[in-house]
Amino acid sequence: MPKSFVLASASPARRRLLQLAGIEPFVFPSAFDEDSVIATNPAELVEKLAASKLKASLDKLWQQKGSAPGGFFSTSPGLILGCDSVLSINGEIYGKPDSSQDAIDRWKTMRGQVGELFTGHALSDGFTQDGKLSPQKIIVRHRVTRVFFAQVSDREIVDYVATGEPMNCAGCFAIEGRGSVFVDRIEGCHTNVIGLCMPLLREMMGEVGHSVTEFWRK
Repeated sequence: MPKSFVLASASPARRRLLQLAGIEPFVFPSAFDEDSVIATNPAELVEKLAASKLKASLDKLWQQKGSAPGGFFSTSPGLILGCDSVLSINGEIYGKPDSSQDAIDRWKTMRGQVGELFTGHALSDGFTQDGKLSPQKIIVRHRVTRVFFAQVSDREIVDYVATGEPMNCAGCFAIEGRGSVFVDRIEGCHTNVIGLCMPLLREMMGEVGHSVTEFWRK
């Protein structure tokens, strides 16, 4: 049996990335209030949000043990991962758009520009060596990918927003979807733009004493 992996995020894109890497996550969103965290530095912001989401999900799981995947609350625990992403352009930090008009206005600012997509990652096995719960045992990292946006037309922007795809995306675009045609190129990790840097995740798993292969579906 592979070890349990809990994803403290409702993001279908993050779940899909894990599945493609052979990991079937147990999705347990945190319902954490993102507006409660304030930071002017995007790297600091995504790290704080990722850690806060992880802690909220871990606390919730502990209160509802019956909801946890088999084996997570044991002396051979699995892992829990929290993530958050924002886009920074010219010093301005953007998360998910508030409305369709906000998305349209945002894209008119983004087109032809170079943005930096920050994704924070927080990972924990949730336990001390003697098997006791320890929500403080968390490592937090982030990755940055530069995104070069195409010079898209007003019509293309309106049509794209009308699909609804940008509304649930940090940065107002999904590079794994229709939004891919509006990105000229990127510099850095591709999966980081989708919401989870897979090479960084492998490194972090090693830091807490696990190999990614322990979590592969058999």
